[in-house]
Amino acid sequence: MSETQFLFAPPPRPSVAIDGDIRRFPVRRIFCVGLNYAAHAREMGKDPGAEPPFFFSKPADAVVVSGSVIPYAPMTRNLHYEIELVAALGSGGANILRTQALERVYGYAAGIDLTRRDLQKQARDEGKPWDLAKGFDQSAPIGSIRPAERIGHPSSGQIALSVNGALRQNGDLADMILDVAGVIAELSRYVALATGDLIFTGTPEGVGPLVPGDRVEGSIAGVGEVSLEIAR
Repeated sequence: MSETQFLFAPPPRPSVAIDGDIRRFPVRRIFCVGLNYAAHAREMGKDPGAEPPFFFSKPADAVVVSGSVIPYAPMTRNLHYEIELVAALGSGGANILRTQALERVYGYAAGIDLTRRDLQKQARDEGKPWDLAKGFDQSAPIGSIRPAERIGHPSSGQIALSVNGALRQNGDLADMILDVAGVIAELSRYVALATGDLIFTGTPEGVGPLVPGDRVEGSIAGVGEVSLEIAR
């Protein structure tokens, strides 16, 4: 069988570091959960009981290595941080049972869902897609993945984020409306999940704007840390 010939060299596969392993986790797709913490839903002007959490996506190459200095995103005057637990899938499937969902998780990491909030609000108000508000370049900083076989499947514990040393977000994983198993089961009703998928599972209250020069540090108890700096 002849080797596939491409018009030009395919881009490198996005990947994430694995804690304690020289190998890296190859990223296939990035899915995200919106309004998965009741307090955050309320600060966004939503009634958490009125609609269930929902899903959106980012391109795989939105991944940013923790500790990076990244530019302030273009076409926005209101760039927001959102600290999130990220589930990295080691296997997938469609219509996954909730009781079997955690078997699909290879490990977990701390991630930040960067958001062009002004574009998101405009798109929401006009009934347009969120793609450019959420899925822009370098919008998914993520720390090292820690395998579930080492840390288990965290269901509670502090999830926090600080900007320039000041605490801005301080929640608990137990406050998620859909836990990790519920997120995987529900998402797999819409798409066939696969090895290499990352799922950002939502953010607690306290989201807010960043400006050039800001240093952002996030942490999740028992999972790990993530950090970034916005270039001046």
